[in-house]
Amino acid sequence: MASGQGAPGGDQGVRIGRNQRRRIVDRTMGVLSVLATVVALIPLASILIYVSAKGLSAISWDFFTKLPKPVGEPGGGMANAIVGTMILVGLASAMGIPIGILAGIYLAEFGRGRLAWTVRFICDVMTGIPSIIVGIAVYGTIVVAMKRYSAIAGGVALAIIMLPLVTRTTEEMLKLVPNSLREASLALGAPQWRTVVSVVLRSAAGGIITGVMLAVARIAGETAPLLFTALSSRYWHTGLDQRIASLPVYIYTYATTPYEDLHRLAWGAALVLLALVLVTSMAARVAGRRASGGNRG
Repeated sequence: MASGQGAPGGDQGVRIGRNQRRRIVDRTMGVLSVLATVVALIPLASILIYVSAKGLSAISWDFFTKLPKPVGEPGGGMANAIVGTMILVGLASAMGIPIGILAGIYLAEFGRGRLAWTVRFICDVMTGIPSIIVGIAVYGTIVVAMKRYSAIAGGVALAIIMLPLVTRTTEEMLKLVPNSLREASLALGAPQWRTVVSVVLRSAAGGIITGVMLAVARIAGETAPLLFTALSSRYWHTGLDQRIASLPVYIYTYATTPYEDLHRLAWGAALVLLALVLVTSMAARVAGRRASGGNRG
């Protein structure tokens, strides 16, 4: 009888001990997660603060409105490089985003068999290819064929870099859409293409836009492929078949010179490039939230 009354008390003690250990483990993991987040933010915040501190002194009205001055002459700006960067990113986006999204739709909704496997394999391989290799490949095909560096060649190189990112992101976002939504749309009599366009894409719009903006941010800072394709120019662009200036190439060129004034302009260009990426990312977040009806962050 005595042993029968003692057993429940012992079990209750064991349960209390387990609950206490679980609470301790939960709090420990929570504290470690917060510490890891802080450690991850330290280098990012350090870069933002350091680039801002170095680049703010170069920011002025002339920086956004004037062309670069020759070496030794004070003043000047990077207006042509800012416009050139936007043109190159716009060209790459116009070529890479539609193709990438359509390829992602194919892989998620229609792709079956060896062709789909091959497309995924090529995308995965292209994601890991160094950007300088892409630049050399475009140089060997487009630049050599045109016999000149051009904005078109630079846009193609950047589009190739962003293409696998957009494709794989679109595929993964579409796979996250519950099949019940597809089945409900098909049950109402909608054809598959209408289901994909009106239901699946709409549900995954937030994630797709975020992936697209990540790809845009990736190519906005690329330097190596532009050295082989668009090169650079000290003047305003005169056509897509001509050389074109860009912020990444100017940052690389000015940072490798021994002149302090050019170093200051390079820091200013880095700050402007960073601001462009941040503004683009914030706009993408807002657009993605609105596209998904405010359900996604």
